[in-house]
Amino acid sequence: MVHSRTAQRRWTAAIGLTGAAALALSACAQSERGDESGAGKQGGTFTFGAAGAPKLFDPLFATDGETFRVARQMFDGLTTFKPGTAEPAPSLAESWESTPDGLTWTFKLRQGVKFHDGTAFDAQAVCANFDRWYNLKGAAQSDAVSQYYVDNFGGFSDGAKPSLYKSCSAKDANTAEVVLTSSTSKFPDILGLPSFSMQSPAALKQYDADNVQAQGDSFVFPAYANEHPTGTGPFKFGKYDKANGTVELVRNDDYWGEKTKLDKLVFRIIPDETARKQALQSGDIDGFDFPNAADWESLKSAGFNVQVRPAFNILYFGINQKNNPALRDLKVRQALAHAINREQLVKSQLPEGAEVATQFIPKTVGGFADDVTEYPYDLNKAKQLLAEANASNLTLKFYWPSEVTRPYMPNPKDIYGAIAADLQQAGITIETVTKPWNGGYLTDVDQGIPDVFLLGWTGDTGSADNWIGTFFGNPENRFNTGAATWGNDLAAQLKTADAEPDRTKRYGLYEDLNRKIMSEYLPAIPVSHSPPALVVKNNVKGIVPSPLTDEKFGPVSIG
Repeated sequence: MVHSRTAQRRWTAAIGLTGAAALALSACAQSERGDESGAGKQGGTFTFGAAGAPKLFDPLFATDGETFRVARQMFDGLTTFKPGTAEPAPSLAESWESTPDGLTWTFKLRQGVKFHDGTAFDAQAVCANFDRWYNLKGAAQSDAVSQYYVDNFGGFSDGAKPSLYKSCSAKDANTAEVVLTSSTSKFPDILGLPSFSMQSPAALKQYDADNVQAQGDSFVFPAYANEHPTGTGPFKFGKYDKANGTVELVRNDDYWGEKTKLDKLVFRIIPDETARKQALQSGDIDGFDFPNAADWESLKSAGFNVQVRPAFNILYFGINQKNNPALRDLKVRQALAHAINREQLVKSQLPEGAEVATQFIPKTVGGFADDVTEYPYDLNKAKQLLAEANASNLTLKFYWPSEVTRPYMPNPKDIYGAIAADLQQAGITIETVTKPWNGGYLTDVDQGIPDVFLLGWTGDTGSADNWIGTFFGNPENRFNTGAATWGNDLAAQLKTADAEPDRTKRYGLYEDLNRKIMSEYLPAIPVSHSPPALVVKNNVKGIVPSPLTDEKFGPVSIG
């Protein structure tokens, strides 16, 4: 295989012990289960407090963690990740191998697997999924719709842009061969991401799954994405009650693996963290994600199980070079970096264990450079750089998201307030805009409307390409680096690094790129890495916290 085992070892060394510790993590099902004694009873309902509403239920068209959280319970990929780590592991593919050049991959498939609609999972179904991604048309090709495909595979069958994908063929019912156009450090690890889950070809066709329509600044998705998601996972789609903010999944009695002990899995959408905590304390939910770090100790004292994930994410201050000419000046971007007191932000707004980010990948990812240019808090330096750039009267349209909590951004409003105050101290005028996370915020950011914004990333894999390649590998990104003289060159350098099959050389290329990104380009400002937590009642077992927030609820059991 061409993926980096060294990167995995570095990552596993840092977090591998969490899996064992996490086996003690527990959760509890709510009153619907009938027996409240907690005496090991199977069945019942596990209710989890979600920080936001899912965008839809077709993971191919998702970009948000709340959609992915639900999708992980209904779908399987060819690969998955070993619980508690970022290391790839078998799933619907029992094994795989590649040719020495990393171009041809052969997957041996698990036999006897069926989709939720009863159709068989086989090599033809695998190829139908790959070909579906590759043959998307029209609005479905938009970055805002199929971002994960665009970021990882590139172009489509229309040939407008080159694609990593070349072909898929069924050698026999249980053997699929996938051919790529170039070697890449991220394959086949990316096949464990929810976006590349295996979905029923019959259901996709029946419910016109690819018929995405643009409507103004947003998109309208077909019935499949909203009502008929069909995978092979331990849970099947039940219903989405938007009025009451709940998503209900039911047990898949025909699951190919160990069947879940739960009857139902419910996600209750509670955007406010305080309200989620109160719902847990009152027994309305059995667990929730991203508790405020200030509450960790009190929750533990009250008998709840708080499990802290390793930090495998980044919060960044996004800069869009599209609309505001001043932001195309490196000195202005450097001034913004010096104006933000990131050290104080980490101390005052983020949980214990958070640290200031020096670049756009964590230390555990191969390609991290120890000697990048850093931008310590220096208000006088910030003002000086703005003056040199004739931007002392700079005005910025600054976006922050409401109705959401993210692993890297536990309280967006307070983080925004701290950064906005820092920028104002440097003499910058701030025009504040806030929109709900899935109610306009992400769409506006992807369409380049803000000047600056708050966003971040939880790593999908241990490859540097998954980080800086995702951010800057396409010049038409949310930072609009294509507007810069160096934007296309940076994208080309990232492509070259990703395609380098020699691990040592590849790491060296990424180290050089991280140095350039922080000194010559500075397309955005890395702020912090933060260890998020989840909290549950203490009488249900089976959740293993994941650095990728890749928790599976199938193994949850009551008592």
